[in-house]
Amino acid sequence: MASMTFQVFMQHLTNGISLGSLYALIAIGYTMVYGILRLINFAHGDIFMIGTYVAFYGVTLLALPWWLSFIVAIIFTCFFGMTVERAAYRPLRNSPKISVLISAIGVSFFIENLAIVVFGGRPKAFPIPPMFNKIINIGGVSIVSLTFYIPVITLLLLMGLVYFIHHTKTGMAMRAVSKDYEAARLMAIDVDKIISLTFGIGSLLAAVGGIMWGLKFPQLVPLMGVMPGLKCFIAAVIGGIGDIKGAVLGGFILGLGEIMLVALLPALTGYRDAFAFILLILILLVKPTGLMGQKLTEKV
Repeated sequence: MASMTFQVFMQHLTNGISLGSLYALIAIGYTMVYGILRLINFAHGDIFMIGTYVAFYGVTLLALPWWLSFIVAIIFTCFFGMTVERAAYRPLRNSPKISVLISAIGVSFFIENLAIVVFGGRPKAFPIPPMFNKIINIGGVSIVSLTFYIPVITLLLLMGLVYFIHHTKTGMAMRAVSKDYEAARLMAIDVDKIISLTFGIGSLLAAVGGIMWGLKFPQLVPLMGVMPGLKCFIAAVIGGIGDIKGAVLGGFILGLGEIMLVALLPALTGYRDAFAFILLILILLVKPTGLMGQKLTEKV
């Protein structure tokens, strides 16, 4: 086990919170879609990648100010996610679950390969605005300013999302659809519109997460969303898939666990990605519904 000073420990802790915030933000998208459709949207990691590339090209190709490019990328990705739902999932709404699952995997492969053709396979360097790259010294600990921005942005988006779901008519409709499609239709709720909106919000969060991921790990490749997508799915399952607060909890557990594993046991650095899968197995053995998940009752 590696020995470390308090300053080094705090450095790792802030990095863990920053990474956990990113995982949490992307995991919310998984958990929202599952909460309403009972569907794992395997294309979520690829939607995250699309948002990052759009932001990159907005700055480099169109020469937009970074903040405008990020806003355009978030809006574009939101509509892209809604388009994916309309084209790939809505026609299979009444089909067996396995058909929808196969469609989700197919969409994921399609987006990845389309990105390779359109964007090229060569890695690209994501441009980092100066305000996200400042070094801040606190008590002898040197921390990049982005490390502070990521948890704050995640917290603000989470608070906005929770308020939206629990204090607006649309949010109430989303909760109603997640409980029972048919009953929601009888209450004059446009189920298709609500599901499309859910995909849009999930994709919006994925875009924000993707942009911050690009700022933190500034190398873009078309397959960059695969491993973060898998890890964020694991984070959602660990917290209790279908529960937004559970997804956030799972994201922080995964992010902090990964960073601390490498910090305390440097010899296991090569097994960093495996940690997520081992943790998933252990959690499912102890609590199959996840830490904050509840058992679902099947209608007969």
